Amino acid sequence: MKVLVVGGGGREHAILRKLKENPEVTELFAAPGNGGIGYDAVRVPIPATDVEGIARWASLEGMDYVVVAPDDPLAMGLVDRLTDKGIPAFGPTAAAARIEASKAFSKDLMKKYHIPTAEYETFTEVSAAREYLTRNQRWPIVVKADGLALGKGVLICRSREEALEAVEEMMVGGRFGASGNTVVIEEFLTGPEVSVLSFTDGRTLVPMVSSMDHKRALDGDQGLNTGGMGAIAPNPYYTPGIARVCMETIFLPTMEAMNAEGRTFRGCLYFGLMLTPDGPKVIEYNCRFGDPETQVVLPLLETDLFTVMRAVTEGSLRTVDVTFSHRSAACVVLASGGYPEHYEKGKVITGLVNGQLPESDAVVYHAGTALREGELVTAGGRVLGVTALGDTLEQAVENAYRAADGISFEGMHRRGDIGARALAAGK
Repeated sequence: MKVLVVGGGGREHAILRKLKENPEVTELFAAPGNGGIGYDAVRVPIPATDVEGIARWASLEGMDYVVVAPDDPLAMGLVDRLTDKGIPAFGPTAAAARIEASKAFSKDLMKKYHIPTAEYETFTEVSAAREYLTRNQRWPIVVKADGLALGKGVLICRSREEALEAVEEMMVGGRFGASGNTVVIEEFLTGPEVSVLSFTDGRTLVPMVSSMDHKRALDGDQGLNTGGMGAIAPNPYYTPGIARVCMETIFLPTMEAMNAEGRTFRGCLYFGLMLTPDGPKVIEYNCRFGDPETQVVLPLLETDLFTVMRAVTEGSLRTVDVTFSHRSAACVVLASGGYPEHYEKGKVITGLVNGQLPESDAVVYHAGTALREGELVTAGGRVLGVTALGDTLEQAVENAYRAADGISFEGMHRRGDIGARALAAGK
C-alpha cells in the first residue's frame, strides 16, 4: 500500500518509522518531510498547509491512505478534502479539530459537559479583558490566544502588569495574528503535568501510555517555552487510580461531548492534564499526536500502528487489541543554539550514518534537518530527537544521553535534566 504522512518534523518521522514496520506498507511518502526523513520516505515538495495541493497529489498518485499529523492542515479541513476524493485518512475533520483550533470552544465544551478544567473567561474586546485583569486578585494567571499559535500562544503571567502586557500584545499588537483576536484568561493550576494521547473512532477510546514533556529551554525548567526539549514515558505521576478517574471524568465524557455536538472525533485526541490537589483537570486538548511525546509513546506501542490507524478511520477500533510495552522511553532533543529565539541554520551534523547512529539501539528522529550536497545540516530550531528504551526509566534516560553524546553540530544545545523530575517522583 502507498501511504502519505503529512508534516515534516520529529513527530512525523516517528510515525513514518512505526508505519514502516507493517509489511503491507510498501511505499512511504512525506509532504514535505525534511532531509533526515528522506532516508525513510520519499519526500513530496508540498507544504503541509497546501490542502488542495496535497489532496490533488494524493489522488493523482493513488495514495491508499494518508496520515495528517500537524494541527494547521487538520483545522483547515485536509481530512475532509481527502475524504471527498475517496482517500481514507487518519485525523479529525475540521469540525472536530476545533477542539484544539479554538481554546474558547474547548473551554465552553468542558463547562457545558462538566469536564474538570481551570476557571476561565473569554474576551473579544480588549477593554473588557483589561477591566477583568484590573479586578483580579489571584496571581499568577494564564492568558491564551484563542487560535493556533505554534504552541506559543499560552503565557503564564505573574503579575497584573505582565497580564495586561500579554493582552495588549495579542489583541492590539497582533503578536499571534488572528489567533489572538480572542483571548481566554484562566486560573493558574498547580500540580504535576501529564500528557495522554489516545486513539478514538468516536465510539471507542484507547489511551496510549502516559508521558511527560519538558517545555522550558533550560535545565531546572528555566528559560523560555519551546516546542519541547524532550520527553519520557510512562509518567510516574499517572497512577492506575488516576488513569481510572481520567477515563471516567475526562476521556469518555470528552468523546461523548464531541458526539453530542455533531463533531465526532476520529484520530489522535491529546489530553494535556494537570494533577491538581482537587483531582485531574484538563489544561488543553490537541487534535493530533504531540511533539515530542510521540517520540517516546510510539516506540512503546506493541500493536501495529497502521492496523490501529485504519481501525480508527473505519470505526472498528473496538476490534483491535492495542497494547504497549512495560519498558520506559526517553527522548533528548538536540536544538540549535539560540532556540527558541534567533538561531542559525546550515550547521553540519556529525556522528550519523544515513541519518542514524551506527551500532546503537537508540533511534534518531529528524525534526529540522536538510541535505546539502549529500551532507546532513541543521534546518530548524529543534534539530534531532534521540530516543532510547530501557527496562527502567533511569536506564532509558542514561541510554538516550549516551546516544546523544555521539552527535554534534556547531552551537548545539540540549537540556541535561530530561527525566529528572520523573525520576525524583519515583524515589
